[in-house]
Amino acid sequence: MELRHLRYFCAVAEELNLTRAAERLHIAQPPLTRQIRQLEEEMGVLLFNREARGLSLTPAGQFFLERARQILAKVQGSMADTRKVAAHGKRIFAIGFVPSVFYGQLPSLIKRLRQHGDIEIVLHEMTTQEQVTALKTGRIDIGFGRLRIEDNEVDQELLFDEPIIAAVPADHPLATTQPTLTELARHPLILFPSNPGRSFADIVLGLFHRRCLSVNVIQQVNDLQTALGLVASDMGFTLVPEQVKRVHRDGIAFIPLGESNITTPIMCCRRKEPAGDIMLLVNEILEELVDNRRSGRYP
Repeated sequence: MELRHLRYFCAVAEELNLTRAAERLHIAQPPLTRQIRQLEEEMGVLLFNREARGLSLTPAGQFFLERARQILAKVQGSMADTRKVAAHGKRIFAIGFVPSVFYGQLPSLIKRLRQHGDIEIVLHEMTTQEQVTALKTGRIDIGFGRLRIEDNEVDQELLFDEPIIAAVPADHPLATTQPTLTELARHPLILFPSNPGRSFADIVLGLFHRRCLSVNVIQQVNDLQTALGLVASDMGFTLVPEQVKRVHRDGIAFIPLGESNITTPIMCCRRKEPAGDIMLLVNEILEELVDNRRSGRYP
């Protein structure tokens, strides 16, 4: 089996039409058909159902499509990293993160790693689920998010639970108080992010729903900075992780909630494999930073 077989298979699996797949690959259809049959014969499984109405993936084909995509992505990522190493003489360490974790320990981690001249840091903003996929394909080496996701190929570690606070307009009646969620539910809520899938927005809505509180979501936006801009414009309030208050944005008051134990987790994701020297260094720095955070000593 060669990489071209994987590319051919993915093209046919995504198009479910041999003619379109052949056009996409810029080859003739008969050779493509032969290559797919040879792949099935080599694997000893049927990857496609061939019916009068067209092609469809068998359960084995669906499984193999996911793995083939991962292999191709890992090869492409390795090639890109190799080019960077050749160009700069540095080893690549890629970090995935959700934006709301970039206000606390993560910048300190990056700063410490950059002090080692032979390491080049590459950052990727992505959801927790995207981080899990990127870890499995080798696109990133470590990820930081807020959701717990079970996957047999990835280890997730809870670094700490971070308090959730409210961001309200500076002249809001609640700006000098410590409001409860019941009190906040009476005011318009700005929610983020708006991307599909589980996210911080689900965590926020869950806080209200578990207390049987209805909320008026006046706007749902893509990112944290846009949400804070709308708060400063007096459109409503939003809930944010505590570390966001370090932004010091004009027109916004960051206030603690009047209820205890309202938190959001900071999760670290790694591949299940022996740690190399860079990862050992990362783990050592992380342990120090997390200990500082838990004991109230911020970096």
